[in-house]
Amino acid sequence: MLLTELLHPGILQALAGTGHGARVLLADGHYPASTAIGERAQVVHLNLRPGLLDVSTVLDVLLRAIPVESAQVMVPPDSEPEPQAIGEYRSMLAPAPVEPLGRFEFYNAAYSPDLALAVVTADLRTYANLLLTIGVRAEGTLRTS
Repeated sequence: MLLTELLHPGILQALAGTGHGARVLLADGHYPASTAIGERAQVVHLNLRPGLLDVSTVLDVLLRAIPVESAQVMVPPDSEPEPQAIGEYRSMLAPAPVEPLGRFEFYNAAYSPDLALAVVTADLRTYANLLLTIGVRAEGTLRTS
């Protein structure tokens, strides 16, 4: 039995092979997962029913399992207001920097060979996509006995 609340076998397997600088995509239910994900990434579908599991819920669990160095969010065109999800991510990820990217810039970043894991959720919020860069485990965080 694991001592972590993260129990999904596919997510655990993908994260076990990552290191500093690897990326994790948390995609909303609108994301084109069949075409805008790097070819090396393991894809985990958690989109059983619209709205059942959102990016924030997955992020909450991941933040207790991996160190996050930085993040990127997909933002709408300048003429549209910032989506509520982005403010929520900034709050959850603080003090890690959160960089805004336009839609196609975000797709290019997610298509990177550094993308190790893509988690496709059923998040109904638009522009709720999040790309995490894994950091380094802080000293003293590993229990060896």
